[in-house]
Order: sequence, then structure tokens, then C-alpha cells
Amino acid sequence: MPKPPTEHFVTADHRIDHGLGDIVRRNAERFADVPAYRADGHGITHHELYSRAAALTAALAAVGLRRADRIALFGRNSIAFGEVLAAGQLSGIIVATVNFRLAPLEIARILAEARPRVLFVDAEFLPVVEAVRVGLDLDLVVRIDPPDSWGGAVAAALGLGATTAIPGLVGYEEFVASAAGADLPFAARPDDIACLIFTSGTTGLPKGAILGQRELFAGAHMMNAEMRTGSDDRILLTMPLFHVGAMAMGLGVHARGGTAVLHRQFDPAAVLADVPAERVTVLHLAPTMLQALLTEAASSGASGALAGVRTVVYSAAPITATTLRAALAAMPGAGFLNLYGQTEVMTSGLPRELHRGEGPARDRRLASVGHPFPDVEVRIVDDDGADCPPGTPGEILVASPAMFRGYWNDSAATTATLADGWCCTGDIGLIDEEGLLHLVDRKKDIIISGGENIYSLEVEDAVATHPVVARCAVVGVPDERFGEAVCAVVELIPAAVAAGTTLDAAELREHVADRIARYKAPRSVVIVETLPVLPTGKIDKKALRAKLAAPRHTEAT
Repeated sequence: MPKPPTEHFVTADHRIDHGLGDIVRRNAERFADVPAYRADGHGITHHELYSRAAALTAALAAVGLRRADRIALFGRNSIAFGEVLAAGQLSGIIVATVNFRLAPLEIARILAEARPRVLFVDAEFLPVVEAVRVGLDLDLVVRIDPPDSWGGAVAAALGLGATTAIPGLVGYEEFVASAAGADLPFAARPDDIACLIFTSGTTGLPKGAILGQRELFAGAHMMNAEMRTGSDDRILLTMPLFHVGAMAMGLGVHARGGTAVLHRQFDPAAVLADVPAERVTVLHLAPTMLQALLTEAASSGASGALAGVRTVVYSAAPITATTLRAALAAMPGAGFLNLYGQTEVMTSGLPRELHRGEGPARDRRLASVGHPFPDVEVRIVDDDGADCPPGTPGEILVASPAMFRGYWNDSAATTATLADGWCCTGDIGLIDEEGLLHLVDRKKDIIISGGENIYSLEVEDAVATHPVVARCAVVGVPDERFGEAVCAVVELIPAAVAAGTTLDAAELREHVADRIARYKAPRSVVIVETLPVLPTGKIDKKALRAKLAAPRHTEAT
């Protein structure tokens, strides 16, 4: 078995510098026969991952790409998705990921901003690409077909057999085969950019977070240390790999030669089936997903399917004591880990030891997001930038070896977020007497619904285009299923009020459907005569949230 090439980068003080490609290369040599990815009953080993990623790079080089050129990846979780990520990790070609849940106009903005030369896209999303391709300077579109295990009936039901008029379209397997067996034509360096992960800004426009090879390498080992995994561990990833959360979890397990088992979406019954079948030892879920899994296990009598799980990683929201007790009963051998971070920076975690015990002290710990990771520094500052004393809320600032480098083509946003080596998170938090970090509020009015970040200003811009809306404010309201749900508080134009016109949630959701993704659309609407305002003239969202504590809004199904 040929050994992959090794390339070392030594700094001026004689330290060896690393990038993500080192993980792919080392695994190909040290854990050659261990599966790197499993999906739909099939898999590839770490050695095969290296070989196929090298072939992908050679195929991209044949059409003229080099280090620092950009490609885009638009699809659900799949082995092909992992292979394209690995090609970027090895080569220094920048991979921009696309959130497939976005509306076509949002996707068009991201592709126009990233300006990839090659687009890898799941076959099911080809109609979207066809609709937005005008104006994009693409050299090639590579179609990722569904696995053979799906069968023709499933593919036909999803409309995957439809023809497309996209010029330069080539099949993924054909593209890889065109350079099968080729050596890696060029290698990434630690200073290279690895990924552009796009996240909506408070203005509603996409911002591409620049994630570097060196920083993601550090983040991978940070996640590995927190999860405490090795080459015999298998993580089940149901959250999409276009998000940094699932991507970081996969990198964390790969950091020591483990396996990522991929699901295209979260389905509790499918998780219960695959945990024993694929010998899964690590789960990564939002608390709402964990609760849904426990409910399915109890109703189907399949709680025993989770017995082999050793680690449960949850993020996006705290876990309740009730959910934790139920999870511990279903997975008595599992340790739990809560993570806090953003696309821009990995920050802290509540380790398994602090989930143990009973009583108020344990419940207080569960309400936190843990201690900063090793080598991570956290400050809590007031509006003047001065450090807050323990127990006093302020903005969370983070300095981390796993921190983004700035926003793509957005120097103003970069300057506002990165200051003197610190990442200004925009989140409000405090540090308690145990040194635990607690989230208090979201300075940027982010709504977290079902693990997805939703930015209120973006939704407000879409709602404001409705012809009867005069002004609106969007806030998050508590929701048992999603944690938070989007609520639009609306003032109607005088003519609509005089005519007795109203506006319900279902109508508003349909109106904004072509402007923003459906998961961002308001699930409820409150009609008010006048929105409350602060002395500055800004809408008082704190007052709105308090008022909405007694629900009177209309829900959309």
C-alpha cells in the first residue's frame, strides 16, 4: 500500500505547523482500513478517502484550478460531500458550502459572493442551480447522484431523473474516475483558507466566515479532546455538514482516525435503527432532537438500541434536567457534553463530569455552557469595553486558536467583529462563581429555532414587503418543539385597518416563501395598533417579549 506524501511546515521558532490535510494523510497511513465515512449501508476507508480526494484534486487541476481557487458544495450529507471537503483539506482549494434550506435568491447571493469556479451539487438541487446560474462564472457543474441503494423508485419520487439544460454538467463518479490513481498535484499549507461558511448577517445579507487550515486543525483536536474519541469511535451526524457544527464534529472524530456515519436528515426511527447497525458510539444532536429520539425510543420499545452510545454531544440550547434523566436512563453508559460556539469561533463546553449529580447545583451547571476550552480565553465586557466582575452580564469576547480570520469581502464587518485578537460574539453572558459561562441574551436578536440561527432583521425585511404591513418587529417566543419560534409583531397600514383587513400567519408564510427559507418564516403573528419604542426611537423588543409571555398570537401549521 503506497504511503501518501507528507509535507511539514516549520515555523521560525522550530515548531511544526499543521493544516487539515495532515489529518487526512495521517489517517490514510495509520488507520488505512478504518472507515472514514459510512452512509446508506456503504463506506470508504481512510486510505480510500485520501485516494479519492487526491483524484478529485487532480481532476480539478486538469480544468485549471490551483490552491486558493474556490469551489462550492451544495448538497445534503453524503460520502461525496466528505470527499470534496477532504480534497479541499489536502489541496488548499477553498470549499464554500451552501445551505440547501435557503430560498433560491439567498443561494444566488452566496454563489455570487463566493464566485466558485466549480460547483458540486446534489442532483435534487439541479433545478435551483438552473434557475440561479445566470450571472455565475462557473467552469463546471458536477452532479452528485443518489446512491444505488436508493433505487429508481426513490429517485423518481424526488424528481431526480429530470433532465437539465445546465451546460458543462458532468457526473461526480465520472469526474473522479477521470483522474483515478493520480498523485496529489499540490498540497495545502497551514496559512491557506480551508472553507467559506456563509451565515446571514444582521442586515440579512450573507457573510462568508473565513475558516483557515491551521484554525480548523486546532478545532478538530479541540473537539476530539472534548469528545474523548479514538479510531474505534463512530459518530452519527444528522445535522448538515454545510454547518460548522456537524463539520467540526466530523473533524473531531477524524482527528484520531474515527468514523463519521452520515444521515441526510434527522429521522428518529432511522437513528434508532442505525445506532446498533453501524455500531455508533457518539451522537451529536440539538436538545429538541434528543427529546424526539427519546420519545421515539419509548413509543417503539427500542430504547435498548441506544445502549452502545458512549458520548452524547448537544449544542444550540441548554438541556433540561428532565431530558437529561430520560437520556441517562436510555443510555446509562453515556457521558454528555454541551458545546457553545459560533461559525466564527469555538468557545466552551460543559464536560460529562459536570452533568452528574442531583439538586440545584447540578441544575445551575446544566444551565451554563461550561468552561472555556483549553487555550481559549473568554472576557465579559461592558459597553465601554471594560471587564465585568463575576456574575455581571456583558458581551462575550473570545480569543481562540480555532477562530475565523474575518468575513469574505467584508472588511467593515471583520473590523467590527475582530478587535485586538478578540472575537466579539455579540452574545451577552456572565461567568459565575464556578467559572462557568452562562448565556444571558443575544445582542444581535438571534432566534434559535430547532438548532438553526434565524436573524430577526432578515425576517423583518421580508415581512415588510407585504402590502398591508406598515412596520414590524420579529422576536423569538418559547416553543416546546423547536425551543424558540419566530413571531412577527405587525402594525398594519391605516387603509387596511380602516377596511377591517387582517393578516394571519399562514398568509404571511406564503408571502415570504420566495424571499427567505421556510424555516425562517414567522410561525405566529400578533397585530398591534402601535409597536412599543424606546426613547431612541428603536422598537423595544424586550417589552414585546414580555408582552408575548401571555400568548395571544395565531399559529401557522
